Amino acid sequence: MSKQRSSALLGAAFLMAPSAVGPGFLTQTTVFTQQLAAAFGFVILISVLLDIGAQLNMWRILTVTDKRAQDLANELLPGLGYFLAALIVLGGLAFNIGNIAGCGLGVQVLSGMDTTYGALLSGGIALFIFWLKEAGKALDHFARWLGILMVLLTLYVAVSSHPPLGAALQQSIWPSVIDTKTIVTLVGGTVGGYISFAGAHRLLDAGISGPSHVQYVNKSAVSGIMITGIMRTLLFLAALGVVTQGALLDSSNPPAAVFRFAAGETGYRFFGVVMWSAAITSVVGAAYTSVSFLKTFHPFIALNERWFISFFIVFSTLVFILVGQPVKLLIMAGALNGLILPVALAVVLLAATRKRLMNGYRHPVWMQAAGWLVVAVMGWLSGVTIWKWLGF
Repeated sequence: MSKQRSSALLGAAFLMAPSAVGPGFLTQTTVFTQQLAAAFGFVILISVLLDIGAQLNMWRILTVTDKRAQDLANELLPGLGYFLAALIVLGGLAFNIGNIAGCGLGVQVLSGMDTTYGALLSGGIALFIFWLKEAGKALDHFARWLGILMVLLTLYVAVSSHPPLGAALQQSIWPSVIDTKTIVTLVGGTVGGYISFAGAHRLLDAGISGPSHVQYVNKSAVSGIMITGIMRTLLFLAALGVVTQGALLDSSNPPAAVFRFAAGETGYRFFGVVMWSAAITSVVGAAYTSVSFLKTFHPFIALNERWFISFFIVFSTLVFILVGQPVKLLIMAGALNGLILPVALAVVLLAATRKRLMNGYRHPVWMQAAGWLVVAVMGWLSGVTIWKWLGF
């Protein structure tokens, strides 16, 4: 395995991981920990298990077939790929508006700058990354180092908040309350929509495909899942420690209040770095992956990929500036993408049962079973959530 491909494998893991632990997750975790306290640990555990079932299947099937999800879907059933692409791009756009909002919140904490100007500045940085000569390599390094920084800073705050570890462990296994809407929203914000495809599509762009690369793909996927699992747990513990001590959190920026209460002004500045890092890597990931669902449909899109990515980022930034309400946007984006996950995963799993598409590769039965379990659970939870939203 060459150094360039090793970098791509690690880059794919970190492209997925910060996207899965983006500003939406930071906000959702704080808000839901306030509501559920230690019982939110159960939601974290369920999200990690569903993450494993979704990610391993997605990455393995797509890289083995050497086809992006939309092309695989079109070969399974003509027109299905266009439908899937539309779902992912719309979900990615909703995510990216929330990601831009997260950038604005992060810059505001660090500098006092208005969220609008922080969003504009961050959008410009994201555009700069994509217009570099070696954008793929820059993307890998950018996601990797910001991901590591996020984990280290959140670890410091989690230790500083002195969370009740015993209660967290007990409630994670046997919760006192189970909230389906919370599970759908969190899973949607961590593996929903474009996120499940981010790493796999990055590997395909790096030329890593075919049955011979399965072990490397698995390693990359597992690395990404481990990073997200660690980050989710640390942030939950940080929020739980603060909530348990009776802190009243600012509703306009709940996660910032957690970091400030746990570690003072230093912690507050740390939050600015974590939120901005999570948000900007998610902006990059959402734009890159969403456009990767379009570029195989027409040569014009493939030739002008950077322009399409740029439009995606600029449009997301403008919508945020016009709409505002960053916290509400971050919660809604997760819920929307949670509804997309069972549809997208079902399409990929169906394709894995067609011999003509799999190049002689047999997808393990246990992985198929795990994938269909995720589809069933998320399909049921999404149905219950929609039912509640409709007021029945």
